[in-house]
Amino acid sequence: MSADYRFVIADDHPLFRGALKQALVSIGDNVTILEAGDFSETKRIVSDNDDIDLVLLDLTMPGASGLSGLVSLRAVNAVVPVVVVSARDDVDTIRRALELGASGFISKSASMDEIRGAVRTVLDGGISAPAEVATGSEPDPEISELIQRLRTLTPQQARVLNMLADGLLNKQIAYELNVSEATIKAHVSAVLQKLNVDSRTQAVIQLAKIGADTLHPSQA
Repeated sequence: MSADYRFVIADDHPLFRGALKQALVSIGDNVTILEAGDFSETKRIVSDNDDIDLVLLDLTMPGASGLSGLVSLRAVNAVVPVVVVSARDDVDTIRRALELGASGFISKSASMDEIRGAVRTVLDGGISAPAEVATGSEPDPEISELIQRLRTLTPQQARVLNMLADGLLNKQIAYELNVSEATIKAHVSAVLQKLNVDSRTQAVIQLAKIGADTLHPSQA
């Protein structure tokens, strides 16, 4: 039985993209791979292509600040599976990625066989992550609460938050989403309420916390 797949590899290192391509080409009979070297291009590709089977997302590529990039990409398309690929592979980061909607996590130190195995698991509808991640709980109560609040956002509310983070005004967001400005105001109010903040700026800061907390100290 033939298998045709379309993958997106989002990473700013061409050599690593090449390694991922090498791992993915043998997964199906006809594999198409789209590449992005920064987060803006990643969002554009995911937005413009509705037949993507899986996205491999680097957490620290230009424009993606840690796990806030995952939140933003899930806002663009909440259906396509996203597998986070990162050198930061501690248990807390992996658990947070999964709680925020990632379908899997691959360490950048993984072997070709491990990468293929993880991707196949996700393509089959499963979640791919180390067994030890299933145990334990989030050690930072503030981050734990923030993750739970972000998970209550509807896809449209997540898109609005993402656009707020990009600096767009209500009028611009309304144009992009093809809805009225009044609808966007209602979405913004709902986002502020769900995140328990009083302003758009505070909402964006909350989103940024997810990113800054998952970067190495030298990158924060």
